[in-house]
Amino acid sequence: MHRAQRRLLVPAAVAASIALALTGCGASNFGGDSGGDAASEEGPIKIGAVLDITGVGANLGVPEQNTLNMLAEQLNADGGIDGREVELIIKDNQSTEDGAAKATTQLIENDDVDLIIGSSRTGPSLAMRPLVEAAQVPTISVAANAAIVDGSEWVFKTAQNDLVVLERILDDAASKGYTKIALVRDATGFGEGIADIITELGEQRGITLTATEAFEPSATDFTAQMTNIRAADADAVIIWGITPSAGLAQAAYVQLGVNKPVYQSHGVANDAFFEAAGPAADGVIAPMGRLLVADELSDDDPQKPVIDQFIADYSEEFGSSPSSFAGHAYDAWLVGTKALESAGTDPEALRDAIESTTDLVGISGIFTMTPENHSGLTADALIMALAEGGRWTLLEE
Repeated sequence: MHRAQRRLLVPAAVAASIALALTGCGASNFGGDSGGDAASEEGPIKIGAVLDITGVGANLGVPEQNTLNMLAEQLNADGGIDGREVELIIKDNQSTEDGAAKATTQLIENDDVDLIIGSSRTGPSLAMRPLVEAAQVPTISVAANAAIVDGSEWVFKTAQNDLVVLERILDDAASKGYTKIALVRDATGFGEGIADIITELGEQRGITLTATEAFEPSATDFTAQMTNIRAADADAVIIWGITPSAGLAQAAYVQLGVNKPVYQSHGVANDAFFEAAGPAADGVIAPMGRLLVADELSDDDPQKPVIDQFIADYSEEFGSSPSSFAGHAYDAWLVGTKALESAGTDPEALRDAIESTTDLVGISGIFTMTPENHSGLTADALIMALAEGGRWTLLEE
């Protein structure tokens, strides 16, 4: 199905899907048929992106926007894809599900894009999913929750799954003899289901979830939550959120003297966590990709050359180091453009090429997609990092 044909099928399905989204959703090898006949296609290849550029997710969306703009400029300077210019169209969802649904509809109906990247967070990504599935537009999210891709046909993602992040946290907790864990979680889609996963994984490791508190990502006062967590008297605490709220929660945790070890999610894999948490960040452990500990990687790590080059390019372009979220955008661009090179812009051929991604070395890990796995990463994509002196360091395991 070509773009012109696909567009005729969109409006009714999109209208129904928008209602659902707004009311119900908070070196590589490519297989598949190259039937897209890319050589016969003309005009620019259009890649759309829906990102949290303003609002509570801006610490994620801004570096993602920077990354995509940089990579598009690099690719076009190198001749584009099969001689075709790549037109990048970025829209700000303002960190809302409503904004993500509207931006996605615009990309599909008005801009007629070939591929969509986004969103930065789980809630907006879930709002996008029914729209792109109905319109049959290959889409690569840069958010974490496995629900974004579970059972999907047209949606993929590049951030490590929350399941493998929690496996790494609970494995570390079990190795230290912790048997009681308390949870303070983001109240949006990013935190949905986390308590259930901890309960299930904890049973296998002799760990019980003793208390759960929630906070909005826009929160600045965590006194009530941390007072309750202190009363729970757990062996360790998981704070599951993104910056800046996760950093502010960490600061409140220390200020209230809870005095238990803290694990944070991969949502704090940036320098903004230290700006929000201040000295209270010291001692926090978090699973994350290798980007923020690049200088500690061994020379034989297959990701090291890719990560080092990305850091050099990004730092030269923007005067600061990239965050892990910038890395998720890099990976989405890499997966998407490699598939476009292989299959062209025919939607089904492009979708199949993304799904056939094999051993693709990226920033967040080494990607192998399958029909059953639209994330493409295993627990091996994660390291355990320790917050120390305003930076993340590789934790010896």
